[in-house]
Amino acid sequence: MPQNLLEQLRTYTVVVADTGDIEAMEKFRPQDATTNPSLITAAAQMPQYQPIVDGVLLAARKELGASATDQAVANLAFQRLAIAFGQKILAIVPGRVSTEVDARLSFDTEATIAQARSIIAQYDKVGIGRERILVKIASTWEGIRAAEVLEKEGIHCNLTLLFGLHQAIAAAEAGVTLVSPFVGRILDWYKKDTGKDFHGAADPGVISVTGIYNYYKKFGYKTQVMGASFRNIGEITELAGCDLLTISPTLLAELEAAQADLPRKLDPEAAQTFDIKKIVVDKAAFDRMHAADHMATDKLKEGIEGFSAALVKLETLLAKRLTEIEAHAPAAV
Repeated sequence: MPQNLLEQLRTYTVVVADTGDIEAMEKFRPQDATTNPSLITAAAQMPQYQPIVDGVLLAARKELGASATDQAVANLAFQRLAIAFGQKILAIVPGRVSTEVDARLSFDTEATIAQARSIIAQYDKVGIGRERILVKIASTWEGIRAAEVLEKEGIHCNLTLLFGLHQAIAAAEAGVTLVSPFVGRILDWYKKDTGKDFHGAADPGVISVTGIYNYYKKFGYKTQVMGASFRNIGEITELAGCDLLTISPTLLAELEAAQADLPRKLDPEAAQTFDIKKIVVDKAAFDRMHAADHMATDKLKEGIEGFSAALVKLETLLAKRLTEIEAHAPAAV
């Protein structure tokens, strides 16, 4: 019986699960897993994960004390919840989990560094080494500078919300471990902007990731490319051979159900033969290229705002849940 698309993809590319749903990971057994605030918020509302949420809330209350506001407890709890889910995920996947820095810190280098160190310290406290963690940071200039410092400390970073070549080059020059270009969100922007649909190799998100991959391999960067945010399996099959691809459970299931030949599309040896111009990206060039790339400007702003809104929603849900728990707790004697 011929291999399905997912089995074939695994021969070229590291498959990562893009979900906070632990049950989905148990089903598809990816090498790595990545989460973001929206995914953690969705998982936190699933009944099967209520014990994890409640345990994190009660621990945060104990740490801050009875006088702390529910909002303060919820704020601490959301940071700990990502670690709690990460811990569960790492019991399933053999590789790494990506845990995100608060998107509201995306333009603050020092605060990003501090929270990244805190994330690593929390994993260390439960016996999980930094080699199994990728700290996710938005691909702003400030975020890239934070990642440069962290990588020198042995803290591996995943630069997320990446939409333009200028972001990718700056991240590689900073020595980051991994970048996550957002394929589907790029497609969304061009569909809205042009009123047209795009398929296969003509998909602007596919073109973007292909360009980043070839640039990295041409110039020997160690930074890996992980395509993210897919809208259909056609985008995934066009990027077969990419270092990593992070895929939702829905699309993993589609790939598993599909029978067809899957040729490798991205290849490091082929990239060596391409005529690609080296680009120097300092702060001035980054700002200039970012301003000229309307898609990257729009989608980075929208992505940071979206992840920030998801965090606010999660904090609100946690504060509400804390009130419910404490209302039903037996009174102290």
